[in-house]
Order: sequence, then structure tokens, then C-alpha cells
Amino acid sequence: MSTLSLRLPDSLHETARRLAKKEHVSVNQLIASAVAEKISALMTEDYLEERARRGSRADYDALLDKVPSRAPDKDDRLLP
Repeated sequence: MSTLSLRLPDSLHETARRLAKKEHVSVNQLIASAVAEKISALMTEDYLEERARRGSRADYDALLDKVPSRAPDKDDRLLP
């Protein structure tokens, strides 16, 4: 595990302390979790952008053309 020195504005530090206490975790755990969530969100965005670049509108349309056209089931209809 690594050690990181982090400078936070007093207001943010106090909010982190309050939230950590409320969640029954240490400030360190709260910040590690917040960083992990942010990294996950950014990596997901990168992954989806890469998948979109490899996608093809023509392939998508060809796939949709194979789906039979019919009215939705009774339970899947939108209410008026």
C-alpha cells in the first residue's frame, strides 16, 4: 500500500470527516472509496468510447432489420 499526502480545503476536509463518521469508516477509507468510484467512472467512459469507435451504424441497422416488426406485448405498451 502507498502513502499519499493530500492537501484539502478545510471545508472539504471537515465534510469528509463528517461523512466518514456517519458511514462508520475512517476518512482514509472514505477518500479511497471516492477515488475508486471516480476511477471506475472514468475507465467506464473510456471503455464505452472505445466500443463506440469500433461500432458500425450499418451493422447496427442490419441487425435491427432482422427483428420482426410487431406490436408490443400487452404489458410492454406505453400508457396513453
